[in-house]
Amino acid sequence: MPALATTAYTERQYGGVTVLVGAELGAYPYANSVLVRGTAETLLIDPSLSLVGTAPAADVVLVSHAHEDHVAGLADHDVPVRVHEEDLAALRSRAVMVDGYGLPPEAAERTHAMLRDRFHVRDRTDAAGFEDGTVFDLGGRTVTVVHLPGHTPGHSGFLIEPDGFLFVADIDLTSFGPYYGDVGSSLTDFEASMRRCREIGVRWYGTAHQKGVIEGAGEFSGRLDAFVGVVEKRDAALLAFLDEPRTVEEIAEHRLVYRPHVEGPHVEPVERRTAVQHLDRLLGTGRVTEVEQGRFRAT
Repeated sequence: MPALATTAYTERQYGGVTVLVGAELGAYPYANSVLVRGTAETLLIDPSLSLVGTAPAADVVLVSHAHEDHVAGLADHDVPVRVHEEDLAALRSRAVMVDGYGLPPEAAERTHAMLRDRFHVRDRTDAAGFEDGTVFDLGGRTVTVVHLPGHTPGHSGFLIEPDGFLFVADIDLTSFGPYYGDVGSSLTDFEASMRRCREIGVRWYGTAHQKGVIEGAGEFSGRLDAFVGVVEKRDAALLAFLDEPRTVEEIAEHRLVYRPHVEGPHVEPVERRTAVQHLDRLLGTGRVTEVEQGRFRAT
């Protein structure tokens, strides 16, 4: 399969932080990257597909989480690479990254090839881990890890000071809503991470896809409300569907995440994992009951 054509990124400045806006405003398969320069070192966050072959020099690269659209430009960097310890195995091994998608065997093989050929994903056995609160001092500017799990176990944001810039990665505020359909994803953790973002008051909030940079805590909070609202809409859609007893398979076929026209081997497993997480929560709050083994109904 031929490699995706890359399009040069666009630089936008926010204080001392440079956002490298990917092609198509960072819509997948592209993403937005962040360059942070201090007096001693330069740090790059999430080298995307748009940076392949044209990536700026950096002394260290941070990865928000181990998904292909956030690491496609890593091959251009022979410098220390760091990611949260919970995503470290997936960054070190492309096979582990693919396993995390929970796809059927044949689809997993195709995805393995796609990550290799289209996204330039290679095993980064040299990658090292970081944890929540790890600080990278670049000289006059710091980058602090803010662990925001849910999308993946190690998904992290980065607080850049003194600029007041929080990169929230795939808490991206898009109309698609939060994605927690991987094997290691967690709706509960995702919701906690969104609450944590709301508690961090800064001037700028940078997203990895499409929405770009949002200025002001108030504006960010309003957009986050709409993002959170997608989860609430999925709850409501599930409760409406459970007007009579349904199985998990029926819920997955009905779909909470993807529109009916979307096809692919990823759809069923993502829908199933999403359905199970919503069911578990609604069972816990008493809004759904298991009327017989494997069949659920709204109360």
